[in-house]
Amino acid sequence: MAEPRRVVRAGDAPVAPWNIANLVTVARILCAPLFVWLVLIDPNGPLRWLALALFVFGTASDGIDGYLARSRNLGTSLGVLLDPIADKVLIGAGLVVLSMVGELPWWVTILVLVREFGITLYRMLIAHREIHAASWGGKVKTTAQAIAVSFALAPFPALLGDWMNWFNGFLMVAAVALTVWTGIEYVWKAIRG
Repeated sequence: MAEPRRVVRAGDAPVAPWNIANLVTVARILCAPLFVWLVLIDPNGPLRWLALALFVFGTASDGIDGYLARSRNLGTSLGVLLDPIADKVLIGAGLVVLSMVGELPWWVTILVLVREFGITLYRMLIAHREIHAASWGGKVKTTAQAIAVSFALAPFPALLGDWMNWFNGFLMVAAVALTVWTGIEYVWKAIRG
């Protein structure tokens, strides 16, 4: 009889694809439709704070799934693929909903989504021969995107004044610049082999 695959416990036995680390990643993905719905039903009301909390939970818990995978030896190829997808779904949903409520130009959302999903699709296409984990630049880019979208989702301008719109704009420009730069860098490395 084959040894059961590990879901939670640490060890060296085979790992179940749907282990605790990967389930946390899936929970992160499921935060996206919920916070989008909250923003759409209450774009300027108190539910916007709950939407922000879900977004922050989804992005901040990125470290939890990684920690569980490393500390319990639960890393899987599925986890390596799902983790960046979770980041992209959360960030992408945040950008889309901000554009839907007229707070972010659509061209910004489209530019970021094309880069993010283009690179993810490429990673999935080559996954049968090699797995590309996120680079240091990719992690900085994802952090910058999460911060920019968090501040844009927060109704701070109504609370603190119009200067927050400028601050939010600065954060978004920095995030978009890092997104474009790391995309070019990724493509350049792929071309060079």
